[in-house]
Amino acid sequence: MRWTIQTKFAIGFLIIFGVFFLILYLWMTANIESGNRSTVKNQLQDLKNNSNSYIQQSFLTHHFTSDEIYFEQIAEELGTELSFAASSEVAMYSLTGELLYASVQDVFMPDGEDIKLAQQGSTAYTLTRDNGEASVLFAYPVTVRGNKVGILRFAKDFTALYSQSAEMQRAIVSIALAVFAAAFLFAYLLSRHITVAVGKLTRASTEVTNGNLHVRISVNQKDEVGQLAANFNIMIGKLQEQFAIIEQDRDRLEALNDHRKRFFDQVTHELKTPLTTIMGYADIIRKNGSRDPEIFQKGITHISNESRRLHAMVTELLDKSGIAEDYQLDARVDVSRLLSDVCDAMTMKAQRYNKSIHVEAQEGLFVLGKPDRLRQLFINLLDNAIKYSYAHTDIIASAHLEDNQALLAITNQGETIGEEHLENVFEPYYRAEPSSMESASIGLGLGICKTIVDEHQGSIRISSEDGKTTVEITFSLAEA
Repeated sequence: MRWTIQTKFAIGFLIIFGVFFLILYLWMTANIESGNRSTVKNQLQDLKNNSNSYIQQSFLTHHFTSDEIYFEQIAEELGTELSFAASSEVAMYSLTGELLYASVQDVFMPDGEDIKLAQQGSTAYTLTRDNGEASVLFAYPVTVRGNKVGILRFAKDFTALYSQSAEMQRAIVSIALAVFAAAFLFAYLLSRHITVAVGKLTRASTEVTNGNLHVRISVNQKDEVGQLAANFNIMIGKLQEQFAIIEQDRDRLEALNDHRKRFFDQVTHELKTPLTTIMGYADIIRKNGSRDPEIFQKGITHISNESRRLHAMVTELLDKSGIAEDYQLDARVDVSRLLSDVCDAMTMKAQRYNKSIHVEAQEGLFVLGKPDRLRQLFINLLDNAIKYSYAHTDIIASAHLEDNQALLAITNQGETIGEEHLENVFEPYYRAEPSSMESASIGLGLGICKTIVDEHQGSIRISSEDGKTTVEITFSLAEA
């Protein structure tokens, strides 16, 4: 069977493209799958770090003799909070594999390779892909103070990730096929343009071989083939065999897979301030507390108060509802004196950041409420003021009587908060500051402040203009 040059060219082009396309497809599939698994592992690692840190915070202040029993007792509360914070389904297991809590029962299989490995002390996940859906069961043993207390298991949906990868793969394949079709059409037209002239040369050379030296080639081409035909006509006695070399262009496509990281913040916003105060006064007492009874007594008082507040704060942060309970407000609290005490306690932290706190408090402003909760309110507001004010500026805290009500205000100098943020700053988990600032905070501070004010039947509002941000709180005065 005799094949023409045009046929051989077409077959060769198809073979080369087929091999190239197969290599491209296998390489692209392997890289996309590797990228997907890397993304899954990174997100699961972030999920583990965030959840583990959250659990460690829950165990900081409890005094149970058995962390494992404590883990079982708070499994439902922890699981509910983690499910909300991580936007994933959560299950809590004992070390023996007994299910303590599951946000959705049907999602978690009773048995699985991940839960078996977690019981053996390893971190593992199982990826399931079915009917275009991709989901992961991820389990790891929870360790507190070097002891395993239980197993935490997540169910996370990765359908969007794999769907996006599949769409990208289909797009790349479609583009490759379109490029092949265009290249094949171009090569076919180019080869035909060449082989027609070569055919004329072939027939002319045959005529010359047979002794017909009067043969002439009519080729109106201004290229190499045209020049060859002209030379053939001039050198009719010489036979020259030349063939044009066909060039092929091979285009390769590189697939790019974008990875998106969810970072879930850790609950540390409300724990920094009391811990800072405790450590600061502990250092002062260690240095000169025994020689200065006044500093020693003041430091011990603050450490004791902050320790109790820290214990209450952890319990508050674990409350997933964020709705104020019906508290019995039965104590008359001098909010001006309480505000002054808190400002005095926070002065040390302010000085660490080259800032100062000034208090303008009118005496004798009594409200009906709970001292610990009001103290927490003032600490949260002052902590925010310190955090978001410029260095070498003053933070003004004031308390005075206005319209037969106690009006308390805290003003700091910093970046102006936009109107679009002012309406939402009291919502839990809302953060108006850039993500690069206080990355460990998840936006609980002002939400808790709003809850405390609501508990005391007061009102809270925030304003920000010309680089000054002011939070104003109004309480009704308690009867004598």
